[in-house]
Amino acid sequence: MMPSDTGTTEKAAASAVRDRVFLVVVDDSPERAVALKYACLRARKSGGRVALLRVIEPADQTEWAGVGALMQEEGREEAERLLSGLAAQVNEMTGGLPILLIREGDPRDELLALIAEDPRISILILAASAATGGPGPLITALTSRYASKVTVPMTIVPGTMDDDALERVT
Repeated sequence: MMPSDTGTTEKAAASAVRDRVFLVVVDDSPERAVALKYACLRARKSGGRVALLRVIEPADQTEWAGVGALMQEEGREEAERLLSGLAAQVNEMTGGLPILLIREGDPRDELLALIAEDPRISILILAASAATGGPGPLITALTSRYASKVTVPMTIVPGTMDDDALERVT
């Protein structure tokens, strides 16, 4: 009698669920909180995990290299503090710690590079701006000129959704 592969298949399926990573771009927009909450709810309900990406501006090249290095270090420390606070929120909502990522450069370019490099990322979660000027520059870029470079599904959450609406759709 041949051994059954059922246990192996079930383990692989459980691992695939655990490996589902919901990526949220941590910018300074008010709708970031909506994207984060949506990602946390999806991760909690599906057994996945949240990843938080903060992209910091590169330090300008100045005559005084020490000033540029200090500004870069301050930017990184600020990003670490922000992500640390958000990590506590994610842990409270999901029961698990998020993956914390800090990159330096253009947010769109760094996001696309991360998605291309990290096979753990399963879904990109963004929230559209509630303002009347459009969904926001990142969403506009990723749904138009750079759409072919996004290699994972992207969920765009309306930035106006409240907690009850988020619970209903997740």
